[in-house]
Amino acid sequence: MATIGMGDIKKGVRLEIDGNPFKVIEFQHVKPGKGAAFVRMKVRNLSSGKVIEKTVHAGDKFEVPNLEHKRMQYLYDDGDFLQFMDTTTFEQIGLTHEQVGDIFDYMIDGMEADILFHNGKPITVEIPQTVILKVVETPPNFKGDSQGGKKPATLESGAVVQVPFHILEGDSIKVDTVEGKYLEKVK
Repeated sequence: MATIGMGDIKKGVRLEIDGNPFKVIEFQHVKPGKGAAFVRMKVRNLSSGKVIEKTVHAGDKFEVPNLEHKRMQYLYDDGDFLQFMDTTTFEQIGLTHEQVGDIFDYMIDGMEADILFHNGKPITVEIPQTVILKVVETPPNFKGDSQGGKKPATLESGAVVQVPFHILEGDSIKVDTVEGKYLEKVK
């Protein structure tokens, strides 16, 4: 099985720690004046959503987790679970809000998503880094609003992002789901 060493650690890399799959969300290579270099990293447990800090030294190795992607359609939130359906077999699975994490803010009913399975068990959801969503509420523009300013806009998914003043209710915009930022207006 493939292994990941200190030099392979980057944002987004997946690795297995104590039998659990993790994803690197932040890392910093440290080269002290004395001693060997090491990496400080924050990793998110893909099963539970918890974030932990870990220090990796030169000889440390991690296994690559046994992960499988399955394309599914997001149906609805039943209060306890987010329901997803396999569009070929029509099989449904439910994931908790903790398993899905912050990306739930950018999900709408009927959206296609990748469900991540670890050893056959569904653990989390991944959506594209950019999605197109409609603005459902934003303050009106006023004469004198500056060119470089921003205002809050509520999207059809419920997320609130800062947008330029020229964006109006009903406009479709492209949003970065990782950073939670407005990217551009879509025609």
